[in-house]
Amino acid sequence: MLLNQVLGLERCSPDNTSIPPVSDPATLLDSVANAGFRWNTFKTWDAILKELQADIICFQEMKSSRTAIGRDIALPDSFDSFFSFPASKGGYSGVAVYTDTRTATPLKAEEGLSGRLQPKPPLNPEERISTSYPAAHDLGLVPDADEQTLHDLLSLDLEGRALVLDFGLFVLINLYCPNEGSDPRFPYKMNYHLMLQERVRGLMEAGRHVVVVGDLNVCAAPIDHSDGHLPSNFSTFWDYPTRAWLHDWLAPRGPLIDVLRTFWPDRKGMYTCWNTKISARETNYGTRIDYVLVTPGLLPWIKASDIQPSIKGSDHCPVFVDFHDEITTEAGERLVLRDLMHAREDAAKREPPRLAAKHWPEFQGKQTLMSSFFTKRGADTTAASAFDALDLDTQPPPSSSVLELLVSEASQTPSSSQVDTELSSSHPLVSPSSSQASLKPPQASRDSHKRPRAEPSATGTSKPKKLEAGQSKLSSFFSKPNAAAPPKTSQQAASSSAPSWFALFTPIPPPLCTVHREPVKEWRVNKPGPNKGKTFYLCARPVGPGYDKGRSERLREEVDHQYKCDFFKWASDARREAMRAGAAGSGTKS
Repeated sequence: MLLNQVLGLERCSPDNTSIPPVSDPATLLDSVANAGFRWNTFKTWDAILKELQADIICFQEMKSSRTAIGRDIALPDSFDSFFSFPASKGGYSGVAVYTDTRTATPLKAEEGLSGRLQPKPPLNPEERISTSYPAAHDLGLVPDADEQTLHDLLSLDLEGRALVLDFGLFVLINLYCPNEGSDPRFPYKMNYHLMLQERVRGLMEAGRHVVVVGDLNVCAAPIDHSDGHLPSNFSTFWDYPTRAWLHDWLAPRGPLIDVLRTFWPDRKGMYTCWNTKISARETNYGTRIDYVLVTPGLLPWIKASDIQPSIKGSDHCPVFVDFHDEITTEAGERLVLRDLMHAREDAAKREPPRLAAKHWPEFQGKQTLMSSFFTKRGADTTAASAFDALDLDTQPPPSSSVLELLVSEASQTPSSSQVDTELSSSHPLVSPSSSQASLKPPQASRDSHKRPRAEPSATGTSKPKKLEAGQSKLSSFFSKPNAAAPPKTSQQAASSSAPSWFALFTPIPPPLCTVHREPVKEWRVNKPGPNKGKTFYLCARPVGPGYDKGRSERLREEVDHQYKCDFFKWASDARREAMRAGAAGSGTKS
């Protein structure tokens, strides 16, 4: 049996040429898609899901909304789907689970971890997975900046970050945990982890096996961070509260087992997330923040686990766990996975829990979608159009490197640490096609913008208008110059301003970085703010472990000079320096 974990759905466009892979079809937890198959070869979203050969497929960071999910995404023919979206912030966060209707129809399903998020009408006791849920007064929550402590966990569940499904043998929790990002978000992130921990503890106390999958947005150990081996980081790695929390939650200190590390205990470079803004994937400069965690009783069922970093399409890579179809206990009892998951022949006839998208009113003909008023009737909806409805963006892990520093909105100098914007490769301000298009005048309406014709005079002729003093005729600009006018001498031509203008608009060669003495790469500020549109130069080498983030961020003895150095220069400064150098050279020659 196969359960796929997919990260960053918004990056997995049907037009991409590579996507996440598939492994043995007799698996439970697997990644997405075979290496080498193309999204755009499939006509429907259902066909893509079937190609993954998975029984359960988990997505995190959907960054969409219920109104933006089309019918083909919500109701693929062979799968039931479950979604959780933010309550008020569209195009942000979000998780989804797809289950094969033939083999893995869940018995129950809930949204969120607190038990407070309810459909209409609310779930009755028979529909609920748990009999008790986390309570704020039992968790020791972290107070916010105003020293206020939550009294209700509902607010932690309003960002669409968790789905809980009961499959009989185990309870699956699909997560997209908060990114710490900034100090104000730390209490929210830490409290969310505490709520998760309490929910799992309650399930275990009730005798349930638990599978936790998803993006936890925290590293478990120094080996899971590309800079974790550096002495300055290793000695203080668990000083971060969220890292200390995860370290204490995982075996051998805690109750949950990190499946991937169980199979690969000493494997280095096993990362699942890279900062695409700085091309960190090229040198595998990343972190492992995506996990499959299980309670000890499920470990005998697991056959294999790995990551698939060769699969592109997201800033994350897929993580999979392969389950045995059957096992034999120490007492000699033969256990079959499908039987314990209630996936018998009649599974396809069983209705999914009420949380499934197939029960949404808009897909039962009881409610008309707003989008239906703006679409052509009879048009087939394809997987590509559904993906176009999603808000495509990622949330790379935060970094304090000079690259992010340089892209901060408030930065004006290389030493500034307040520039927060996205990086994009340098490109011309106006392409040939766009420049031609911009020269075409807009076609005015035939009726409303016609210029009225001049009325003829009574005599049928119009008198020429007299020129005012000092005014020239238009034809004089197109007549041949006076032959008597003496031509300019070579000295006069040389003194004209044409060369100056030519030099002003001539592209200058990129400067050399100060460490490697190699041509640098041009970047552009894209984020709205005072620096939007400005271009600048950075060292062209890729980032890597120990790359130079600057003296305030990296100890000099830990810098590895084979990677990117901390060179930075605004393009305007580079041009000014080049013009001064050119003027000085001209003065020396003369």
